[in-house]
Amino acid sequence: MCVHLTGFEPTSTARPNASPTLNSMNRILAFTRYAVFIPAIASILGAILLMVQGSVAMVRVGIDVVNEGTKLKLTIVEVLTAVDAILLGTVLLVIGYGLYELFIDEDLEVPVWLQVHDLDDLKSKLIGVVVAIIAVIFVGVYVDSNRASDVISYGVGAGALVAGLAFFSYATGKDPSQKPPKKGRIEQV
Repeated sequence: MCVHLTGFEPTSTARPNASPTLNSMNRILAFTRYAVFIPAIASILGAILLMVQGSVAMVRVGIDVVNEGTKLKLTIVEVLTAVDAILLGTVLLVIGYGLYELFIDEDLEVPVWLQVHDLDDLKSKLIGVVVAIIAVIFVGVYVDSNRASDVISYGVGAGALVAGLAFFSYATGKDPSQKPPKKGRIEQV
């Protein structure tokens, strides 16, 4: 088995026949991609914050159930609220990793399901997590006896939103066979 690296050929933003002004402008524009570093890190920090808060809320629910014997419906709503915070943290994590991987370092070591090759990949991952959040919110409304009359309107709204996201994903998606291979990956020959 022979292993070689692809996509590591030396490249330069300077063009040999271009004016010095154009070469300088190309370097400046190439450097601006690092402006995404701050939003990527902020998204990851926000994700950690939400995941910690959701996890703490989940532990508190467990303690309340053991100590006070909280009613089942209230426990379900509180657990779903905590799960909602964790899922929103997941959205921020996917955004942070995706932005970092797209603009800063395409060789970031993440699981295969979290690899982002282009904005379409990031979009599809976000849509998947948003649909999960919508489902959690709807189940919370369904279980909450204080808003039982709103279940149909929430269900129709959630269904319309999910259908709209599915249509958007289908209408703007690319054929996976037309995507170029990601640069800098190890190939086996």
